[in-house]
Amino acid sequence: MNEERRKQQILHILAAGIRKVMEEAHLDYGKLQEIRLRTDQPLLILYQGEELFLPAGRAKKHMVTKEEIKETLEYSSHYSLYAYENEIRQGFLTVEGGHRVGVAGKAILEQEKVKSLQHISSVNIRMSHEIPGCADRLLPMITKNREVCHTLVISPPCGGKTTLIRDLIRQISDGNAHVKGCTVGVVDERSEICYLGVAQNHLGSRTDILDCCPKAEGMIMLIRSMSPRVLAVDEIGAQEEIRAVEYAMQCGCKLIASVHGNSMAEIASKPGLGELVRQRRFERYVVLENREHPGEIKEIFDERGSLLCRN
Repeated sequence: MNEERRKQQILHILAAGIRKVMEEAHLDYGKLQEIRLRTDQPLLILYQGEELFLPAGRAKKHMVTKEEIKETLEYSSHYSLYAYENEIRQGFLTVEGGHRVGVAGKAILEQEKVKSLQHISSVNIRMSHEIPGCADRLLPMITKNREVCHTLVISPPCGGKTTLIRDLIRQISDGNAHVKGCTVGVVDERSEICYLGVAQNHLGSRTDILDCCPKAEGMIMLIRSMSPRVLAVDEIGAQEEIRAVEYAMQCGCKLIASVHGNSMAEIASKPGLGELVRQRRFERYVVLENREHPGEIKEIFDERGSLLCRN
């Protein structure tokens, strides 16, 4: 994605006062990871892995107001938060470019489940990045005879797993020396890849995307309707998602999935996922680390848990 376009996508949803501070900071939006707004607290960004209060280098920082939080949410939701109620009750909404706007405030419950959020006091804008070629090093490690291995990507928050998986999808879909181009089905529950049904980054010529659909249901729908050779799904963990992964594997699909975590041992101890590890369902485990660049590989294991590579 063009960096100027990414910059405009972000500035477009910010309150005027915050937008002015961001413009005067002269940032490289390719290095910007997060923008955090908290009522009556300084404007904070995550930039190249470092936290910075803005304006940088000045004793007086920009203090975010309640009105600026409201204005930012109005721009993000096209002046209709109600239209994004399903997303908001999950704690976020997605804007053009695949950027995620996380929110926190007062939860409104209905039958002990979150119905919506009100009195929003915190906003976290997480930047979506496209880095063509960031999966170049990984692809040879997760393929055999030009076929994809069942792969689970393990990553801490902000470790770049979504960026990495996007590039894997593109390369697998188009094909290259390491993998034969094939149909890839993507379940994009959180609209991080699509916006209004349109892919926000290049995902290859053989990719089908199911947008705004629960992961478990989406995997089964794609298998029945689009006959993918490879299924890609981000952040699995719920029991119904684990069952859908098993079903997809039994149907002959290769899986590329991700999960939040810090190590192979941590994942092996989780209910559901741990059982898949013990059954050796995944053929590759890729552990990422949260460093300067998205998608940095820490370790790669095979289905037996044997170490194949360490950074």
